[in-house]
Amino acid sequence: MVRLNTIKATAVLLHIGVSTAITACPGAETVYTSTEGVRYAICPDTDYQGASLQIIPGVASTTACAARCEADARCAKGVFDTQTGDCHIKDNAVALAWVTNGRFDVIRLNNNFPEGTNIAYCPFSQTSYTAVSATYKICPGTDYKGASAQMVQGVASVTACAQLCGSTSGCKKAVYDNVAQVCHIKDTYNSATLIWAMNKRFDSITVDAKINFATQGNWTDIIRLPVIPVAAYVVPQFPEPTRMLVFSSWGDDTFGGAAGYTQFADYNFKTGAVSQRTVANTKHDMFCPGISSLADGRILITGGSNAEATSLYNPSTNLFVRGPDMKIARGYQTSTTLSNGKVFTIGGSYSGERGGKNGEVYDPATNTWTLLSGALVEPILTTDNEGIWREDNHGWLFGWKNGSVFHAGPSIKQHWYGTIGTGSVAEAGMRDGDDAMCGINVMYDATAGKIFTAGGSPDYTNSDATQRAHITTIGNPGTPSTVERVPDMTFPRGFANAAVLPDGTTLVTGGQRRSLVFTDTDGILTPELFNPVTKTWTQMAPEAVARNYHSVSLLLPDATVWSGGGGLCYVGSPTGSDAKCDKSVDHADGQIFSPPYLFNPDGTMATRPVISALSATSVKVGATITVTMSNNDATTFSLIRIGSATHSINSDQRRVPLTDITANGAAHIIQLPTDGGVLIPGHYYLFALSSNGVPSVARTLQATL
Repeated sequence: MVRLNTIKATAVLLHIGVSTAITACPGAETVYTSTEGVRYAICPDTDYQGASLQIIPGVASTTACAARCEADARCAKGVFDTQTGDCHIKDNAVALAWVTNGRFDVIRLNNNFPEGTNIAYCPFSQTSYTAVSATYKICPGTDYKGASAQMVQGVASVTACAQLCGSTSGCKKAVYDNVAQVCHIKDTYNSATLIWAMNKRFDSITVDAKINFATQGNWTDIIRLPVIPVAAYVVPQFPEPTRMLVFSSWGDDTFGGAAGYTQFADYNFKTGAVSQRTVANTKHDMFCPGISSLADGRILITGGSNAEATSLYNPSTNLFVRGPDMKIARGYQTSTTLSNGKVFTIGGSYSGERGGKNGEVYDPATNTWTLLSGALVEPILTTDNEGIWREDNHGWLFGWKNGSVFHAGPSIKQHWYGTIGTGSVAEAGMRDGDDAMCGINVMYDATAGKIFTAGGSPDYTNSDATQRAHITTIGNPGTPSTVERVPDMTFPRGFANAAVLPDGTTLVTGGQRRSLVFTDTDGILTPELFNPVTKTWTQMAPEAVARNYHSVSLLLPDATVWSGGGGLCYVGSPTGSDAKCDKSVDHADGQIFSPPYLFNPDGTMATRPVISALSATSVKVGATITVTMSNNDATTFSLIRIGSATHSINSDQRRVPLTDITANGAAHIIQLPTDGGVLIPGHYYLFALSSNGVPSVARTLQATL
């Protein structure tokens, strides 16, 4: 793209006359599209009253004026004077009043996404520049937000900037400022957080490096949502789920106080349909809750901003009902489903009175909560520089045998909780290092009692994150755990998320080098995949958007992973103003990642095994099922409990590898685990994996007591 580099304003003009203020074009708009695909809407008989940066005389038509606007990197709005032929490049730094006026035509930048919107792929036609070291793609009208390693003044064009990048060792990304004539060599040397965004002033320059899908996977384009997905869950459904519900707080992108209602979005990942709803009937602002899925498929959402409240979502009706209040008001607690179908929760001093948030149990059969005076919270507290309201947050809890709960962190010490009678707590083991608040945690092999944990930081916020990773192995309740230090992640990560995959690997997405709430500072865009067999990490294709505080990830039934969210603005109360909020760190969107196991070595999509039939879709723990394949290329099977996530916690997800299998042609007779502590009652994805490790699309299987 060739743009004018005029920096100084050449004229100021105020159009004065009888007019009416408007907020939308009163007539039929036409569209001017540049050769690169940049779009401008043209609204006839209207004017932008206000200062002009430049007046270009003798322009033949409104379309020609639009072309002049496109050529000027400063121009997002223009006005054509149909009487004089003057083309006004408007000054967007001052207020412009849009009014009716038959003498003028308004021109405004009108791309598919507004300026500042984050993107994953270039929305315009790209050009190429080939240097000795590499070929670069030039995307007009876009910027890489983030640190620059060098800023070179007086560069004449974007091509000259690309030449400069090509001659600079290690330069993979650059940005050309068409107004200031500055070439920014972006800081990719330290894996800086560079987020691609719409901005007409700049042109971005990127090494044309092909992603190897077979080793790095692939991301979809950004999926836009009407709310920030601070929390999310996949809706159980037969034969497979198709929907995910996400929610924020009382505001789409704001929170503060207890409003008694919550903003939800419903995303159908099969069709792409998105809708929004306000849930008010339960009088529950569900921001910062505990989430657990019950054996019958209902989703239990506890506490949060309305800290005593309980809401139950029923997939069969798509409705919420109010449940009984908890005995202790809580926010930022974790809950987990038990082997007997009950739900245990503990901690949560973010909301309600601080401290003393001992455990309690919800019984869905009686619809009651019972306080467990012996399930003390004090043993699991971290040591946080902000005190108790942070120290009992986001426990790493795993329901286990005989109604027990294993606590793996984030405190250094690990514990066993008993939920019988008045409850109990006992030490189980210890990780090395520091407390790891908002680290990732997942039971990747429930059959063997294997839990993988990584990342987190000693303090909740303003705290350096860790790269440490551990595998904890548990046996019978009350016995000591075994903790193994495994290789560190490549990047330190606080506020990251994890999804266990059908093959037992774990995908870790997002997070920051230094945990800092409500920021994208030092966000890690490169996910990592951990293989517990080889105990190795592999870096995956980068995400487009930083996923830090208030982000989520969830495994989907087609063995892909949703990653989204981040941000949310604190305004103090439902009537507060968000005028001072940094909206650039609010991410009401997500992407879906296809892991490498879905691709052939040449990058084409791999052929999946196909589950054609199940002998039953709802079976008791310990039952035998027959899985019929449409082909015989299925060598292993696994169950993964359908997830729910918020604040780096997904206590629902666990992988149960199925090992007792008898194959008879296309039919596979599978003996399920006999212990409800291993196969926690609830809804699972059933995956078949081929001899090459390619997973099927899952079928839903419900395990009951």
